Amino acid sequence: MSKIKKGFSRRSFLQGVGVAAAVPAGARAAPRASTVGPGPTRLALRVNGKLHTLNLEPRVTLLEALRDQLELTGAKKVCDRGSCGSCTVLLDGHPVYSCGVLAIEARGKDIRTIEGLASGGRLHPLQTAFVEHDALQCGFCTPGFVLAAKAFLDKHPSPTMDDIQEGMGGNLCRCGSYVGIRQAVAETAREMKGGRRA
Repeated sequence: MSKIKKGFSRRSFLQGVGVAAAVPAGARAAPRASTVGPGPTRLALRVNGKLHTLNLEPRVTLLEALRDQLELTGAKKVCDRGSCGSCTVLLDGHPVYSCGVLAIEARGKDIRTIEGLASGGRLHPLQTAFVEHDALQCGFCTPGFVLAAKAFLDKHPSPTMDDIQEGMGGNLCRCGSYVGIRQAVAETAREMKGGRRA
C-alpha cells in the first residue's frame, strides 16, 4: 500500500493547475472594469426619438423600464424568458426581446416601441394592414408582431409567403392569427413596392 505524501492533496493539485492555466507566464492581471450598482444608476435611454433620464438598478430589464418607468405598455410581459416575442421592440432597427435585454445595455441605442411607429397621427401601413386582415384577436402579441414585421420588411422588402412565415417565426400568437398576420405583412410589402418606409 502506497503512502500519500504529506502536504499534497488532490485539491491543492487542482487549484495549482487552475491558477497556472488561468495566468500565462509573464502576464499581468487585466484591470477591472468599472461596475455599477447594486443600487439605482442614472442612465439615459433614447425611446421613440426622445431622450429619457432614469434612475434604475442594473438588473432592470428594458421591458420593465419601458412599462414601469416610462409607461409605454405596448410591449407585453408574457413568457419573460425570450421565447414568445410579445415584448419585441426595435433596438437600432433590430428586433429584440426586451425582457432579455438589460436597460443599461440599451444606453446609446435607438429604441423604438409600438407607440413610436405611427407618424403624424397616421398609423404605419403595417398597423393598418393588421387591422384590415384581422391579424389580431386578443391583441396581446400584436405590438411585438408589428415591430418584428417592420424589421423584417426593412431587410426583405419583396418577400414570398414562405419568407414571411420564416421571418415571423420568432413571435407566437396564442389565438392562432397567423394567416391574417402573413397576409398583412405581404400586403404591406406590396404597398411599399420594394421601397423602405419609416
